[in-house]
Amino acid sequence: MEKAGGMLAILAVCLIVLAIGAMGRKVEWLVNFVLRAVMGTVGIYCLNYILATRQIAVAVGINPLTILTSGALGFPGLAVLYGIHFFKIL
Repeated sequence: MEKAGGMLAILAVCLIVLAIGAMGRKVEWLVNFVLRAVMGTVGIYCLNYILATRQIAVAVGINPLTILTSGALGFPGLAVLYGIHFFKIL
């Protein structure tokens, strides 16, 4: 258990250092990522709501992994997330 916590701390520090380096070179990239992540999260919430009202049992959870996927890939990331969940119910 202690190894996992230490590994997560090292990973977090590395990601922070990479983010600082990226901000120095490309602030646009960071802004685009954040906007895609926010819009992806809103999209997941809306799609989950629409599917629930139509009683379709497919719901993608909102968690750090799905936010990172939608932030990195944008709309195709959302399509992949929902595609995986639709594939599960086949």
